[in-house]
Amino acid sequence: MAPCRVGELLSRRSRLCRLTFGLILALGPAALAERSAAADFSGGVVRIGIINDQTGPLSDLAGPGSVVAARMAVDDFQRATPGLKAEIVVADHQNKPDIGAQIVRKWFDVDGVDMVADVGNSAVALAIQSIARDKNRIVIYSAVGTTEIGGKQCSRTGLMWLHDNYNLVAGSVRKLVSQGYDSWFFIASDYAFGRNMVEVSQRVLAAAGAKSLGAVFHPLGNADYGSFLLQAQASKAKVVAFANAGEQLVTSMKQWNEFGMNAGPQKAVAELMFLTDVHAMGAETAKGLTTVTAWYWALNEETRAFAQRFYKLHNAMPTAPQAAVYSAVSQYLKAASAAGTDETNAVLEQMRAMPVDDFYARGARLRADNKLVHDFYLVEVKKPSDVKTPWDYYNVVEKIPAEDAFLPLSDSECPLLKTSRN
Repeated sequence: MAPCRVGELLSRRSRLCRLTFGLILALGPAALAERSAAADFSGGVVRIGIINDQTGPLSDLAGPGSVVAARMAVDDFQRATPGLKAEIVVADHQNKPDIGAQIVRKWFDVDGVDMVADVGNSAVALAIQSIARDKNRIVIYSAVGTTEIGGKQCSRTGLMWLHDNYNLVAGSVRKLVSQGYDSWFFIASDYAFGRNMVEVSQRVLAAAGAKSLGAVFHPLGNADYGSFLLQAQASKAKVVAFANAGEQLVTSMKQWNEFGMNAGPQKAVAELMFLTDVHAMGAETAKGLTTVTAWYWALNEETRAFAQRFYKLHNAMPTAPQAAVYSAVSQYLKAASAAGTDETNAVLEQMRAMPVDDFYARGARLRADNKLVHDFYLVEVKKPSDVKTPWDYYNVVEKIPAEDAFLPLSDSECPLLKTSRN
């Protein structure tokens, strides 16, 4: 229905408009203010889409838990800001770029979705990135590793909230090389994430004066890693690095132990590991594994408080991607509220102006390549005897300051930087 015009109200030509006007007057100034605010949001509501792997090999690390985190963010925001309505819609991309692209295109074109969050698969992310750019809609990525999203394929509307593969490998590779682990072999997922992680790792190794002795790539959701492990063993590399995650990493490490390789001379390194991976493989299997993470639920009192709330809803402690989804959704809603609209350009302006200051990251800001710059942590899985409380699996080996964790902007291939320099 077209909005009522003042002239119609005054001349009483429209019975419907007179009735609407009378109702608003009866409800009072609060109703006028709420109606005015709602008018600046398409459909009177902010719609946020959570898309990820809901049932497959990457579902534990994000999946339904990311939906829980997003809904917690909406509930918390609406308690603080009751005038702004927000909804969460959910989809499973099944780790297939074509399905993910089809869903997101419909969300933007038909369903009025304002922002998409999570994604959790690099190949799907690359497909979505171009759609969001063309439709001028915001996507906030959590567990997406490929450096292409913040590099050659970076977009004004695509924001990296959690990590990329450079964050995950640079600090740990340099530290291990300094300890004498100067030859590496890679077992990696055969899609955009795994191939990019190996490529980034090999660049960091070369810069540190170490070498890669090869890599093998396995299909997503593979069940038998025997042949890959034997190739890694035959390489005689000092480090066998796993560039996979979720169910793939869990199965890889269980078979690593079954083959007796945990007692051999080679060191296993999980280049991407989540809390749910450790829980699934068990502390006995995972003990001694190192990884880099942006967030851990037991870091401090604030992170523990959020984790306990999350646990009551999901029966598991939150992973870093799930915490990132909460933070990203919260920040988007704050920005939309500050802008007074869900129009993309206005919200982006607020998101760049407002620091992220929550249990996930303190004083973090989006830099020119749309990466949220925050600290990381090098962690090691505890021995089973040292795990005193459920889910408390990590010892924090060291904090990696934000300035050391990110690829310098001077080395970035993000085209946004060229625009800002011109």
